[in-house]
Amino acid sequence: MSERISIVMPVFNAAAWLEQTIASVQEQTHEDWELIAVDDCSSDDSFRLLQEMSQGDGRIRPVRQEKNGGAAAARNAGIRLAQGRYLAFLDADDLWKKTKLEKELAFLKERQAAFAFTAYEFGDENGIGNGKIVRVPQTLSYREALSRTIIFTTTVMLDLGRIDRSLIFMPEVKSEDTATWWQILRAGYTAYGLDENLAVYRRPKNSLSSNKMEAVRRIWNLYRTQEGLSAAESLWHLFFWAVRATIRRL
Repeated sequence: MSERISIVMPVFNAAAWLEQTIASVQEQTHEDWELIAVDDCSSDDSFRLLQEMSQGDGRIRPVRQEKNGGAAAARNAGIRLAQGRYLAFLDADDLWKKTKLEKELAFLKERQAAFAFTAYEFGDENGIGNGKIVRVPQTLSYREALSRTIIFTTTVMLDLGRIDRSLIFMPEVKSEDTATWWQILRAGYTAYGLDENLAVYRRPKNSLSSNKMEAVRRIWNLYRTQEGLSAAESLWHLFFWAVRATIRRL
């Protein structure tokens, strides 16, 4: 059975990061992959760079959206085109350790799981890890995930042989990736955590002071509209979410 991994990467004005990010894919010890890079109408050189890199490596598949639709629409376009048995996500400014795909695939198969995610490290604007590693639990259920948004999109791997693709399409809402993980877990799946640092989450200095109230609004909106939770339930989960989110960034 094929062990090809389809990697979906939304791209929007990411020319400054693309070469380094894609190099981290090309350096993977697991070589059976396709990178579906969906350009969401970038105004910089992103799509040109993708085309140039694809000429040197046929595993890179550049796709350009007809109109700007946001990250969810771009990822959904990539999901539709995925040809591999396994599906992974990568943001255009993040990085993978060389053994990320190999180790996570082995872990997914060992657990006979449909959904896996890994630990990761915060990095600076140059993609250099700062030593702050976010550890992950062995398993995560739907109820646990509601107050613990610890699943980082760049670390996710899904088995399309075990999970229906319709559950993976992302809703076009803010924090669409979190909404998608909840959607999958709500359907009865369990997410399995590989507690090994296999990715770098690039966070430029100016992003560290991002609008915390906006993050609260997003998570609250997901509780109330996507999940249909009562105000009391939402407040309960929001409290623990805030505590854990703060600890994770200390």
